Amino acid sequence: MKYCLDTNIFIEAWSKYYHMDFCSDYWRCLDEYAQQGIIFAPEEVKLEIDRIDDNLREWLSPREHFFRPITDDVQECLAKVFEEERHHRLVDSIRGRSKADPWVIAHALAESAVVVTKEEYAPPNSPRVKIPNVCEALGVDWIDDYGLIRRLGLTFKVEAGHS
Repeated sequence: MKYCLDTNIFIEAWSKYYHMDFCSDYWRCLDEYAQQGIIFAPEEVKLEIDRIDDNLREWLSPREHFFRPITDDVQECLAKVFEEERHHRLVDSIRGRSKADPWVIAHALAESAVVVTKEEYAPPNSPRVKIPNVCEALGVDWIDDYGLIRRLGLTFKVEAGHS
């Protein structure tokens, strides 16, 4: 099984609950799975991360094995993502956000991968459309990062620090 990661999987983990300062094993595991081709993200995710000036960008910079380029198959899948008019609201063009979201789904479609995102369903009456809504409409499996941890069988060990 392959897993295609959304930008928020990297950013939220790095800035909140799996920061490198206290959970470096999480990032080591992700790196190993990326080297094996089990997890990946579109190059567009890297572009979103590159706009943020922090250590995550620095950590990912030498790790090109995380990111996949756009292929003809991915472009064909992107067209499928946008076949439904409602799916055009996946990208927030006013704020310039979520530009990688359709690419995450297109890459997952092209590689028969599971999408991994922190996003949740948008209600039917919402002006926005979220990754889970589009995934469900296209028959693409999706999970959050906790689901990824469970599926990969990752466990964490906590050790007392030394002062």
